[in-house]
Amino acid sequence: MTRGINRAIVEASKQGIVSSTTLMATARAFDDAVQQAQNLPGNFSVGCHVILLDGLPILPPNRVSSLLQQGPNGSSPEFRVKINDFAGAALTGKIKPEEVEAEATAQMRRLRDAGIQPSHFDCHKHAHMFPAVLQPLLRAGRVCGITAVRNPFGRLFPVPFDHLLRNPKMWRRIAEVGFLRKFATNFRRQVEAFRLRTTDGSVGVVDTGSLDLKSFLMIIETLPEGTWEFVCHPGYNDAELDQVRTRLRQSRETELAVLTSPEARDTLRRRAIQLISYHEL
Repeated sequence: MTRGINRAIVEASKQGIVSSTTLMATARAFDDAVQQAQNLPGNFSVGCHVILLDGLPILPPNRVSSLLQQGPNGSSPEFRVKINDFAGAALTGKIKPEEVEAEATAQMRRLRDAGIQPSHFDCHKHAHMFPAVLQPLLRAGRVCGITAVRNPFGRLFPVPFDHLLRNPKMWRRIAEVGFLRKFATNFRRQVEAFRLRTTDGSVGVVDTGSLDLKSFLMIIETLPEGTWEFVCHPGYNDAELDQVRTRLRQSRETELAVLTSPEARDTLRRRAIQLISYHEL
């Protein structure tokens, strides 16, 4: 998304506990991200962060019209911005699967053309959780030689009441995550049918934008047996980020501090949690 986010991911991989990332083919700092990927450890996995909302497509608008809405003030069409609008279109058959597959394939191939073979894929705002979108994405992944996908579903962890009071929007996210878990069974079935790999689920989603060391340690201390992906967004809140439409700003630096802290690594070691990447899944 920005060079500051790219730099933070590299730092969190070398000095902290981050072992995997996904790269956005349509973002402004794409070229810098490709260059920075050369500085990542050898076992670090780089996947494709497929953009189907909140951005612009690679393909011409007339080839992906069901994914687009009119831009502000009559500007060029763009992806839907809000996840609720995207969900409504996906659940009512307004999104054409062949257009999802074509755009996702174009994005995955842009990474490959830049010298990065994606280890896995996920979607901006977890758009691949919806059944109408998942299947064409899995087809695109298989065509592009991608062997794994993020499981966006996970378990809800106990949240301290004082943490909820400091972050009132978390109530809504908890309710949304709970509602969307009804798609989890279909997700697992579809991924298995396409013979892709995935984890047991994701954690940290509810804490996006409010993650601190206390909440991180609580999740790690209660993590069950299995293979889990901790979703995080490290970065630098700099002038370049000011030009990007995102709600995650200062929280990115807070997360970077958590992910590079001695306490985070020590807790993983004490609990005998092994860090892996998608290469080792």
